[in-house]
Amino acid sequence: MFLAQDDINVLQEVQDENAEMGMEKTTEEEDNTPEYLKMDFSLELPEERVKKVEEIIANTPSERLTPKYLEKLSDYIVYAMDKQERKQKKILTDNRMITVNKRETSFEGLVGKLENGEDGLYNIITNDKNVIFTPKVTITEDDIKNIPGLKELREEIAKVEEECKHARGKRAFILKKQLISMRQDQYVLKDVYKKPVYVMNITKSLSSLDLPEEVGLDENGEVISTGLINFYNPKHISALLCNYSQIKESCWDKFNSDIKWLMEDLDILVDNTLKEKYPLYYDIITYKIDGMSNIDIQEKLNDDYGIKHSVEYISSLWRNKIPKMIADYAANE
Repeated sequence: MFLAQDDINVLQEVQDENAEMGMEKTTEEEDNTPEYLKMDFSLELPEERVKKVEEIIANTPSERLTPKYLEKLSDYIVYAMDKQERKQKKILTDNRMITVNKRETSFEGLVGKLENGEDGLYNIITNDKNVIFTPKVTITEDDIKNIPGLKELREEIAKVEEECKHARGKRAFILKKQLISMRQDQYVLKDVYKKPVYVMNITKSLSSLDLPEEVGLDENGEVISTGLINFYNPKHISALLCNYSQIKESCWDKFNSDIKWLMEDLDILVDNTLKEKYPLYYDIITYKIDGMSNIDIQEKLNDDYGIKHSVEYISSLWRNKIPKMIADYAANE
């Protein structure tokens, strides 16, 4: 199980409070003389702490400003700066990185990063198919409604959160530790009633699909198809091109497979649409199917055609314009 971001933020605050409480205790032990100003740990903004440190230095004899004491004063300011920047998500702490890395390797995280979405996952899973993707666990309104005790727990969490806003010192530290425990209990409770589904043994078998199709014209003279996959839909063309290598490999010897002959027809359609009239676009398809990056394709097009398209434009050609051109040609035919 991993913590939600709110839980990690609270955990970091508890660690900060722990460290500051240690600082406060040490400072009080070293400075029991009331006439000297002490650090005010209720101040949370770095600017407020800077003014406080300036005041302390101005009212403290120079012999008391030892390197050790000055280091404590600097830590007093730095803790507030770190806390503020962490709230703005500018600092990637160890705890933050645990969550980031976990989400990057979740099913949702990977799908969001791949150019061709979910299908890209199947392209990168080649040798080892026994891969477990960690699902991203959240508490939903449906969970709160249907899981016994969860609604009451959430209400108690809200009360403790409100109390935390006004607490200081040791009381704040205790409440924040309690808050972490209560938030973890949410996921324990959900796990009891709704265990997360782990994706294992990811496979796709298009070669076994039957692809019956009837093609005709609608009242506006536009081509329509009843097929599950057809050449008149640019999105279908894009999906076939993005997964071209894997589909071809999976059905190259399946002579009774509809998908094999669909891909054979796609080859003919691409050649007829682009090869002679639009050789640059034809090359882009070839390079992408071969696995070249957009940056490498950019350089290749510049070398071969003296044209330098941006990588974003190349991506747009690949995902939008080229599939539409192929679909339009198929409809005209």
